[in-house]
Amino acid sequence: MGGVEAGMSRNYFGTDGVRGTVGESPMTADFVLRLGYAAGKVLAARDGGAGDRPAVLIGKDTRISGYMIEAALEAGFSAAGVDVLLCGPLPTPGVAYLTRALRLSAGVVISASHNPYGDNGIKIFSGDGFKLPDAVEAEIEQLLERPIGCNASAHLGRARRVDDAGGRYVEFCKSTFPFSFDLHGQRLVVDCAHGAAYSVAPHVFHELGADVVSIGVSPDGLNINDRFGATSPAQLQAAVLHHRADLGIALDGDGDRLVMADAQGALYDGDQLLYAIVKHRAKEKVSGVVGTLMTNLALEQALERQGIAFARARVGDRYVLELLREKGWLLGGENSGHIICLDRHTTGDGIVSALQVLAALRETGQTLGELTADLVMYPQVLVNVQVPRGFDWKAHEAISLAQAEAEKSLNGRGRVLLRPSGTEPLLRVMVEGEPRQVVEQAAISIAEAVRRATAG
Repeated sequence: MGGVEAGMSRNYFGTDGVRGTVGESPMTADFVLRLGYAAGKVLAARDGGAGDRPAVLIGKDTRISGYMIEAALEAGFSAAGVDVLLCGPLPTPGVAYLTRALRLSAGVVISASHNPYGDNGIKIFSGDGFKLPDAVEAEIEQLLERPIGCNASAHLGRARRVDDAGGRYVEFCKSTFPFSFDLHGQRLVVDCAHGAAYSVAPHVFHELGADVVSIGVSPDGLNINDRFGATSPAQLQAAVLHHRADLGIALDGDGDRLVMADAQGALYDGDQLLYAIVKHRAKEKVSGVVGTLMTNLALEQALERQGIAFARARVGDRYVLELLREKGWLLGGENSGHIICLDRHTTGDGIVSALQVLAALRETGQTLGELTADLVMYPQVLVNVQVPRGFDWKAHEAISLAQAEAEKSLNGRGRVLLRPSGTEPLLRVMVEGEPRQVVEQAAISIAEAVRRATAG
């Protein structure tokens, strides 16, 4: 299911790059400078003998701290002899696409995705547009422990801006929608979370013919993900009803997550949207689908009824991608809204995923509700409990007992999952099954046991 190979110690890279609160380790200007230098040296060594200097693309979301981090990364790469191309605010999947299209050595995204503005992060794509392999991240971490150096002046990297990066990405997104279809007659609300997609997503849908109502498109450096976007969809639902739209599309701060709302304001998460895409593609033969430990059991059962194989990866889109490539499958995703269509892109892309759903609706003539009617989701309750960093919940007998009691209460009609967040100091408590009252009580009981354990 992916993960770090034995013997590889990663102190900084998590499930989605390096992430943290700006001003605190590791998200300081000093560390970012050293990270740029270490990554640059690894890239230079891997590109050795090619003649030209390696080159990387740096994109970012709309957080105010992006300016500082971009400058520090640029300096680190330059010191290591790596050229830098700057594209400004662009969704994470847009950076992945341009890295591949421009034949670069790597692409770097400055973003903390769905986190609040006070956090930021750095994730790196390899030259083929896929997330950087664990082995390369381990190499970078090893160099981070050594003193930073600087190439001689004649061998420093140069920096330049990329012209029309957003326009190129818009055209790429449009190319993933069937040429025989358009979106004329559709009114869509597009919520960009005041994030990286604010200047590109509305254009994609508008240029395909839709009447677009844009919300969450006024970033000020501090409002990313604040009451807008895929993690706060209430504004989307209200706007769909107010404007009598056919559908609502909500992205997160870096544009790789997708949540949708239908004309009645009902929400559809990543599991439901992935099912809509898979069901539409089933006529072309879908070999299998990858989900995660958090994927609703109903999706697994619905795919089984259609004779489609299903496998669960660890939580994190990088692990979904690893398992897809291992099995040679094309479609996978997370209930949080990361959806991967490997026949369209190398990574999860909220805009591209929305276009695949819209293509399914166009071809079938169905609504989202009709297309997913046979997917009856099990009630799933997720409680996030703040815990100290490094908290070992398995060492606390009271938590284990609470988990066992919860599993007993479900009477074989559900499942319980406890897992630490890969990006925040949280223990995620998930209970799934039926009836809902039992599920909710089970989740609350375990969460309380965790809180007592951290307080004691």
